[in-house]
Amino acid sequence: MHELILLRHAEATPHGKDGKDDRERSLTEHGRREARAAGEWLSQQGISYTRILCSPSKRTTETAELALGEVEWQLEDGIYDATVGELYDILDKNWDADGVVLVGHNPGIEQLVAFLVEGRSEDYRGMPPAGIARIQFDGKLEPGMGKLKVFWSPPN
Repeated sequence: MHELILLRHAEATPHGKDGKDDRERSLTEHGRREARAAGEWLSQQGISYTRILCSPSKRTTETAELALGEVEWQLEDGIYDATVGELYDILDKNWDADGVVLVGHNPGIEQLVAFLVEGRSEDYRGMPPAGIARIQFDGKLEPGMGKLKVFWSPPN
């Protein structure tokens, strides 16, 4: 059985306020607390993973560091601003790992949850900052074949 953890980056500074490129937006103090809470939740659940794929933006790498600790992850440029199809392709290429964590952005992450669980990406539920979707597969990575085990979001 394969397990997939989708983690949206935690709250980041607003876009355009400081003139930085969108990829350089960092987490707010609230976002850092959200990311740490996500890490605590993952640890409490005893979730294991063998591969972490992370968007190269500053807010996603900060989220990964705070939530997942000092573990090694792969920066995947294709996660940033990715469509559901592009995210699906990234997962498909990494399906040799039993447990995968993908740290990314909306709307792609929330649409990916719907695509993997319901088979259609337009029916997404919403993914709050630092939200986590835990999805299990009994076999191949197929649209609509994932089982949403839990959806978690950090307390306000």
